[in-house]
Amino acid sequence: MGIRALSEPNVTTSEEGEEGAAPAAPKAGKKKLLIIAAAIVLLLAGGGAAFFLLGGKSDPKAEAAKAEAAKAEAAKHGGGEEGVKFVDIPAMVVNIRSPDGAARFLKVHVMLVPGTMKDDAIKAGLPLVLDAYQPFLRELRPEDLAGSAAVFRVKEELLVRTTGALGEGSVKDVLIEDLVQQ
Repeated sequence: MGIRALSEPNVTTSEEGEEGAAPAAPKAGKKKLLIIAAAIVLLLAGGGAAFFLLGGKSDPKAEAAKAEAAKAEAAKHGGGEEGVKFVDIPAMVVNIRSPDGAARFLKVHVMLVPGTMKDDAIKAGLPLVLDAYQPFLRELRPEDLAGSAAVFRVKEELLVRTTGALGEGSVKDVLIEDLVQQ
């Protein structure tokens, strides 16, 4: 009996082991699934890193298409194939009106975007443009220059005065590089 008793519990245990093996199988399956998911995540991360580090190289046709699109955009904004040319107006420093009578200064540096007029013709007319800017800038007050809307108003007024000095359509836009008051 002793032998049988030892062998019977083994049989019973093996039956219980089979029943116990069924719940153990999902645990092993979950581990395998977790390992597979981790491997997939690592592969995707590695592929993404490789694309980021090595990617970005496109074919020459795509690069040429991008260059043509950039040229077309520049031409649409008035620059032609060589791009937009700006006419630089030297920085001006003028006295501005102050309610308390203290000395206040305004430094303005603008650039002009040519319209129908050539760059050389605009440069030749710069004394007229500067003469048109001076009275306007000198009449500004510190509160006239407060906020971003004030900068827009100053820009629009400078464009009107430039158009008056050089003619209609000669300049497309006035770009303010610096506008500093002290």
